[in-house]
Amino acid sequence: MKLLRISLACFVVATMMFSCKPIYKCGEQKPAKKLFVPKIFQVVIDERDSLCTTLAVRENRIAELNVEIAGLNKNIADENLKFNQLEQQYNDLMNTNLSQSEQYTLALKQKSDELSAKEKLLFDRESALRELQKVIAHQDSVTKRLNSILRDALLGFKSDELSVEIKNGKVYVSMSDKLLFKSGSAAVETKGMEAIRVLADVLNKNADIDILVEGHTDNIPIKTALYRDNWDLSVARSISIVRILTDEYKVPPTRLTASGKGEFSPRATNTTPEGRAQNRRTEIILSPKLDVIMQLLKAN
Repeated sequence: MKLLRISLACFVVATMMFSCKPIYKCGEQKPAKKLFVPKIFQVVIDERDSLCTTLAVRENRIAELNVEIAGLNKNIADENLKFNQLEQQYNDLMNTNLSQSEQYTLALKQKSDELSAKEKLLFDRESALRELQKVIAHQDSVTKRLNSILRDALLGFKSDELSVEIKNGKVYVSMSDKLLFKSGSAAVETKGMEAIRVLADVLNKNADIDILVEGHTDNIPIKTALYRDNWDLSVARSISIVRILTDEYKVPPTRLTASGKGEFSPRATNTTPEGRAQNRRTEIILSPKLDVIMQLLKAN
């Protein structure tokens, strides 16, 4: 196994060094023409593009927070100016009228309190921003580590049966219907049970991951005594997998969600047998828990 990985790595490096066409950089527009690179290299490029997209979204959020902080800094500067003006007025009136002096003292104290409150708000916002950046960095590392663990654990399955990839900060384990089910059935086949067993072992060792099981079909109509249409079938298949994970492998039900999208979220065209085969799949979507991020956003 180790020798195979080393060989693959050398192949990828060699391809990068001797390719006539340079690979577009992160953030650059994807070339209109298809890149003629090895399949494993294309997978690496696609994963990098997905991570770049996720990073851009998070950088935009950080930029928005920085704009808010800049606005608060301006407010504090304005309040400092007002404070200095009131202080000067106070000094000018100290020797004139005692009652006026008392009024200005009160106004000065009020402005001073307002300024202190805004300074505290700025400090709290900056602290929350730093904490949010730490949480996002941690969740990125969790997603990458989980992707690596799953790839190693599921190496025994063919690429047209099962694939693992990162999209939008989540790990997608896509299993074809040829691995899991017979046509028109929601009963998991023997080989599919083995894949679920391997997946369950990884999930039970990574308790901080939420799990969405999502069924998909092609657009060939189905109507049986059990299933009204493809939507029914896709939901039934996702529930079958959830039942196996909870009943046989004791994955906590609180971590699991079962859903079905029928024919309405295709991966490829439904006009060819090959495209329809890609669309008949069940996706196990794994994402780090977002509780901490949501709490930070609500608090600020």
